[in-house]
Amino acid sequence: MKTADLSWVNNVIKEEQYKKYMNGDKDFINDEEIWEKIEREKNPDPRKIREIVKKSFEIQTLTPDETAALLNVKDPELWEEIYAAAAEVKKKVYDNRIVTFAPLYCSNYCVNNCLYCGFRRDNKEEVRRRLTLDEVKDETKALAGKIGHKRLIVVYGEHPLSDANYIADTIRAIYSVKVKTKNGYGDIRRVNVNAAPMSVEDLAMLKEVGIGTYQVFQETYHHDTYKQVHPFGTLKSNYQWRAYAMHRAFEANVDDVAIGALFGLYDWRFEVMGLLYHARELERQFGVGPHTVSFPRLTPAKNAPYIQKTQYKVSDEDFKKLIAVIRLSIPYTGMIITAREPARIRREVLPMCTQTDASTKIGIGAYSEINGSDGQDLAKQQFFIGDDRELDDVVRELAEMGYITSFCTAGYRCGRTGKNIMELLKTGKEGNFCKLNAILTFREWLDDFASEETKKVGEALIKKEMREVKSRTPKVFSPQVVGELENYYERIKNGERDLYF
Repeated sequence: MKTADLSWVNNVIKEEQYKKYMNGDKDFINDEEIWEKIEREKNPDPRKIREIVKKSFEIQTLTPDETAALLNVKDPELWEEIYAAAAEVKKKVYDNRIVTFAPLYCSNYCVNNCLYCGFRRDNKEEVRRRLTLDEVKDETKALAGKIGHKRLIVVYGEHPLSDANYIADTIRAIYSVKVKTKNGYGDIRRVNVNAAPMSVEDLAMLKEVGIGTYQVFQETYHHDTYKQVHPFGTLKSNYQWRAYAMHRAFEANVDDVAIGALFGLYDWRFEVMGLLYHARELERQFGVGPHTVSFPRLTPAKNAPYIQKTQYKVSDEDFKKLIAVIRLSIPYTGMIITAREPARIRREVLPMCTQTDASTKIGIGAYSEINGSDGQDLAKQQFFIGDDRELDDVVRELAEMGYITSFCTAGYRCGRTGKNIMELLKTGKEGNFCKLNAILTFREWLDDFASEETKKVGEALIKKEMREVKSRTPKVFSPQVVGELENYYERIKNGERDLYF
């Protein structure tokens, strides 16, 4: 490592910013306690499981014992009940909409050496690159002007070349882009960030430039495994600095935070429990849980030795189980199923999820094809993508399945974030906003980007959605709201954009 890089590394972690939240030398994950609960809840009574599911329908966070009981279910028929309940809980909170986004990788330089990651420092075959701000704008023009995305998750390796100042500059660059489309214009209205743990001061700066959700995955909550896959002496080897990243984000007044685990590093049941403990810790400290939870599985990556030797690869059957348990355990949260997974898996679990990506490319500069290519090159990306279908194909499939694609970012601009949104989610009221704004943004996207085949399927779905809104009048939607929806809808058809509730 260069001397300048080492100097930067030595100044990143601020111990006082996480130790104040700890109980002495203990963090909020107790490995022995988690395994004790999993073991104690073996062979749960089906009546107990159904009572736990009933609690989830009330949109209450489960206790660790309750989640451990769900994880121990063996009966296939009872699992089918759990899957159905998870889908119903998702619909109760978020209605039938699926939010789409795209990842934008800005830099793959990294000072860490994680044994499962293609970006790892010792991977000498990785082609390293950091986008210039003009290149960031070119990528954004392709995403917002050609494909039609309205929200991004922007991804960075941990390195002085992609520090908080660079992240702030890229966020500004993305928001500055506005592109003419067939009938309106394309722009990015929500920039979420997947980056390394940061200090309160750096997060406060990102808040000022308009960061959306701040996403940091713990990767694995199991302390020994965490130590094994994150070599000593790297920034990422500090478990607590990472575990308390969300605490610092809330302290910096970042409204929405996102957590996740990389399934396949350790036993999937333990990781589900870790996610629950993390959510409950945030609720306890700040009264706000995670805005989203992610659950990626290990996929092939170049020169990543742990992927080949891990004993904890998650089967498709167990993957579906863990998603259902997360949905019931943290019922209010958004849940992201990514393009790491093949299309058939995404179709199967989407009823329990709220967000997915499409037209996904994770090579640096790949959307605008600046030194990029149409295929996947593991020397230029972090891992292998399982579903590389275009957004138009995904949107059409969702519509055929009865799900409306939402490009809505209204809640963030109306103050429905952080604590303000929690009560709306837990009472099901947020789902009403979701339905109205999904209709409007879907209409906008169909007119600006859809193929004729997708537009035909999409318009049939919109008619169905409009009928459903009217059928909920006046119990849910007042006649005034329905009238305003119809007014906004016609204005969007006539070329106006970004109208929302």
